[in-house]
Amino acid sequence: MIRGLHGLFYSSEPEAARDFLRDKLKLPHTDVGEGWLIFDLPEADLGVHPVDPNQPGGSHDVSFYCDDIQGTVAELKSRGVPFATDIADQGYGYVTYFAIPGGLRVQLYEPKYQKRAAPSPRKSVKAAAKTAKTAKKSVKKVAKKVAEKVKRTVAKAKSTARSAASKRGTAAKKRR
Repeated sequence: MIRGLHGLFYSSEPEAARDFLRDKLKLPHTDVGEGWLIFDLPEADLGVHPVDPNQPGGSHDVSFYCDDIQGTVAELKSRGVPFATDIADQGYGYVTYFAIPGGLRVQLYEPKYQKRAAPSPRKSVKAAAKTAKTAKKSVKKVAKKVAEKVKRTVAKAKSTARSAASKRGTAAKKRR
């Protein structure tokens, strides 16, 4: 089952592009060695667009999206991210483009449509941890009740044994 999307940027300046994604966009990443960084993106979606009559098919594009394009553009500009266009309403969302070293042009947009929330792996882990914690509490509660019952049973057995021993002792004294 497909569970994600792995995108690739082909850059004439791969190290500078990786640095840009890490330092300017602040994307979380995994260093897999020898300068390779794999960036961990929290969400992905995929659209299929028609081509213009003068444009050949078979191309693809990568876009980043955000919840507040004005605020995101301001923040990225403060980190030195160069934007190629002003923000424009494209119908599906508010759109602009920025450059990544190595000749890459990337779209940034704020969608107007409501994205369907996918279950987050982190939320799933948190939910599993909460369930485990609840189960642990339940097990402790049951164990405590069992221990109390065992204690009462042992105390009752001791009392019964003492009573029986006492009766045997009284009966033995009467026989003498």
